[in-house]
Amino acid sequence: MKNSDCIIYLITKGGSTQIYKKDKKGWTQTSSKGIVRRMTAEQLLSHILPTLTSKGKRSITLKVVRKKHRKS
Repeated sequence: MKNSDCIIYLITKGGSTQIYKKDKKGWTQTSSKGIVRRMTAEQLLSHILPTLTSKGKRSITLKVVRKKHRKS
């Protein structure tokens, strides 16, 4: 599996969702308001790692979904 095969969702307790995807140019973040920003891999990690390391804090859910590929 490649990074570009996955979509990462960060979902807050309040229901807002940030979506992270990788394309040919790099990573993008789509905010809950639909604003798309380019980001580096390091920036992506700085958003995701605190969620993974938070002990006992379940205010944010991290979900990774594999993209469905169309058959040619």
